[in-house]
Amino acid sequence: MPKRNHDAAWGPLVAGVDEAGRGPLAGPVVAAAVILPAKGVPRGLDDSKKLTAKVRAELSARLHECARVGIGIVEPEEIDRLNIYWATMKAMTLAVDALCADGGCAPGHVLVDGNRLPRWSYVATAIVGGDAKSPAIAAASIVAKHRRDTIMIAASESHPEYNWHSNKGYGCRHHMAALREYGPTPLHRRSFAPVAQASLPL
Repeated sequence: MPKRNHDAAWGPLVAGVDEAGRGPLAGPVVAAAVILPAKGVPRGLDDSKKLTAKVRAELSARLHECARVGIGIVEPEEIDRLNIYWATMKAMTLAVDALCADGGCAPGHVLVDGNRLPRWSYVATAIVGGDAKSPAIAAASIVAKHRRDTIMIAASESHPEYNWHSNKGYGCRHHMAALREYGPTPLHRRSFAPVAQASLPL
């Protein structure tokens, strides 16, 4: 679990940023930016991959109540146009921009999970493994993962054959079999090789 005092070293109004959905074959890439409150931070913040879906949902709801949260979403069509790297950078930028919307002020420092930063004007630091080191990044990872999972579960109702409610768009065996049988949907990333190959005529 990240140490609470880690973020304080970066000054006031520290925002953590993380994304979910770089690797799937379908669905958007989602980024979240979170500025935690000075007091009342929910217990149990951690790398979202270490938490159950139920715990992520509970923590995400609590974070929306007590913290400042910004969300950035880039859809599959734009992922195909930009490529997944630049789409991820755009989602992160949109998430931090959302913190400044509706009268909010810009964060004093942005901590980004990973080793690359978007091209933006914010003072920022990239931290490899940041979701295990920074409470704000851990919070962002939870919010981003929960939001993206919610999107894919809803999309599964319109495309049940792909089992997205379970695999969330990742290329598991069931998803790959459905892709070969039914072909890609508008939610598939056609620039990704397995989807492009499934689009070719036999």
